Amino acid sequence: MTTALIIGDVQQGITGGYPFARRVVPPLTELLPRARAAGALVAFVHFAFRPNGTDVPPGNAMLRSFYEAGDAFHEGAAGTEIDLPVAEEDVVVLKRRASAFAGTDLDLVLRARGVDTLAVAGVATSAMVAATCYDAADRGYRVAVLRDGCADGDQAMHDFFMDAVFPSRGFEVVTCADWDGGRKA
Repeated sequence: MTTALIIGDVQQGITGGYPFARRVVPPLTELLPRARAAGALVAFVHFAFRPNGTDVPPGNAMLRSFYEAGDAFHEGAAGTEIDLPVAEEDVVVLKRRASAFAGTDLDLVLRARGVDTLAVAGVATSAMVAATCYDAADRGYRVAVLRDGCADGDQAMHDFFMDAVFPSRGFEVVTCADWDGGRKA
């Protein structure tokens, strides 16, 4: 079994602009060296639109609101920089939708490394995390979700996903401190 740790949308424009997102930085920062030492591939996925907005669907009010929020979500801007320590051996993927897989080469990278198990973390639980977990399961990956490595602007929504939705889908839910780096994920 080969494992990857997928961390999504923990980037400066989000952790700086959405206070709930800052909560994931300490547990993930502590987890990163352990994950790498356990042999897990670490993949950071960050979110940005092209500066001219050509990748924003005209009828999608939510994505348009992110684009119109300014540089925090514009490719190449400081707000899209990852807000965790990235090592040379890590993978960084740019995405333009909720799922870490939608329109990216993440699946190609994971399969090239023989990854079959994912631990997913990031913000927001009800958006990026859920979309990535569902997409990963559809692609045949085993999925674990890192409870304190995820956060949502609505704590009740976060708890609902962690306590009801994810377990009902067969996803393991575990804390960053209790995750073993994929040895038994």
